[in-house]
Amino acid sequence: MNLGYFSYPMPANEPVLNYAPGSSERIKLKAALAELKSQVADIPMYIGGKEVRTRTKLALHPPHELAHTLGYYYEGEGKHVQQAIDAALAAKDGWASMSWENRAHIFLKAADLLATKYRAYINGTTMLGQSKNPFQAEIDSACELIDFLRFNVHFLSEIYKQQPVSSAGIHNRMEYRPLEGFVLAITPFNFTAIGGNLPTSAAMCGNTVVWKAAHTQIYSAQMFMRILKEAGLPDGVINLVYVDGPTLGNICFTHPDFAGVHFTGSTGVFNYMWKTIGANMGRYKSYPRIVGETGGKDFVMAHKSADVDVLVTALLRGAFEYQGQKCSAASRAYIPNNIADEVKKKLVAGVRSFKMGTVEDFSNFINAVIDEKSFDKIKTYIDNAKADPKAEVLVGGKCDKKKGYFIEPTVIEAKNPKYITMCEEIFGPVLTIYVYPANSFEKTLDLLNETSPYALTGSIIAQDRNAVELATQKLRNAAGNFYINDKPTGAVVGQQPFGGARASGTNDKAGSILNLYRWLSARTIKETFNPPTDYRYPFMQEK
Repeated sequence: MNLGYFSYPMPANEPVLNYAPGSSERIKLKAALAELKSQVADIPMYIGGKEVRTRTKLALHPPHELAHTLGYYYEGEGKHVQQAIDAALAAKDGWASMSWENRAHIFLKAADLLATKYRAYINGTTMLGQSKNPFQAEIDSACELIDFLRFNVHFLSEIYKQQPVSSAGIHNRMEYRPLEGFVLAITPFNFTAIGGNLPTSAAMCGNTVVWKAAHTQIYSAQMFMRILKEAGLPDGVINLVYVDGPTLGNICFTHPDFAGVHFTGSTGVFNYMWKTIGANMGRYKSYPRIVGETGGKDFVMAHKSADVDVLVTALLRGAFEYQGQKCSAASRAYIPNNIADEVKKKLVAGVRSFKMGTVEDFSNFINAVIDEKSFDKIKTYIDNAKADPKAEVLVGGKCDKKKGYFIEPTVIEAKNPKYITMCEEIFGPVLTIYVYPANSFEKTLDLLNETSPYALTGSIIAQDRNAVELATQKLRNAAGNFYINDKPTGAVVGQQPFGGARASGTNDKAGSILNLYRWLSARTIKETFNPPTDYRYPFMQEK
């Protein structure tokens, strides 16, 4: 029963704490890090309200400190995926029929728990498990995740208000139902906020969810799952499993109740999923929703009027924060030759000033890349560039995995604008620059647009407003998030809804009302107050 229409106004973005020396948040975070490191976590799967443990027990190590063990998680099998689906379907009717205000308040409470009681712990597990410095953890696992929860409550309340018009004698209304079946959420290692948003945005809409977190993000994922349970999330609404991708896909994508997938990861995996879902269309009760944010080869385009210091700062931050492991990280840059020497000089000096090491030393700007597979892939690109006459490594390039997966931030100058590191996604601390003739700006815009299949983020650095306008127009389809005189990273929920097109995904804009529509199925209801009792119409009369 609805006893009132409850309002959830647009929230303010969660303030970013600065962790300055002597600050209370710094003291709490240091204490949380010490506490987490003093324990060996036992991390079960969460299926239908039960903590599930298996015989396969795997260790979690900080990427920057391989000798330390954070804890152990229990890897699941196919039967656990089936159990998670069964639990989601069993919980579906009760969850879908729960009043909106009670559903909403679970996620609002979770946001408040993140902002207060668990802030140091969600940041601490992100720092230790994913090798993020305190600022990168704060803007991700605290602020962005809090914003996702609060803004999505507001956006969904606005959707529920959207109702059709009615004529005299009838009343029309629109119901926004959850999808029929279960939703699969597949989340990446690089953002705890994405790991939290993909399952909760679908669940908020009344869906029940099977959530597969990346194995390299399990440490913070289980912390968020515990917070959701404390906030009152009913059993079976979100079921967190630790299984490999093929096992998950073989069961979920052949299940008749598969209703949709919310994905962030590689373009290759997403393409394979799409193909598999298409091949299984005859099995499903309805057409599944396929929502994905995938790869990127994100760019910075500099005009001859660019402020050199603005450009260099955008490159240093955009390319190397979180070791370049952001979907939005600046990976290629086009520099006009009139400022190229000064830019390269300051860029090299900036990289050499970076400190690299563990997350517990807050003076470190750079930490480790996520795992050995990633380390080896990135190192291969760097080693090949060192040996290739078509490229020059300007700074960095050293790689060492004896104690952790450390790769020096690396700047490559490509002599050919189609050199491999200008085209392929690397997902690491590698920036490739290409110097172009300053008077060939428009031609270089065309070159940029056709170089990569991706279209996630990009930026234009220029003081000339005509150049800004030209780049904005010509690169309209080259980036779903486009920045003017700024780095191409750092999208804020409610301010810069995130997502790209082309090979970068379906552009369903996480952090906006657009994304939530994907997890709803509308039903129109017309009620006639004075229904007709004769089939005949006036036009049928002779007189």
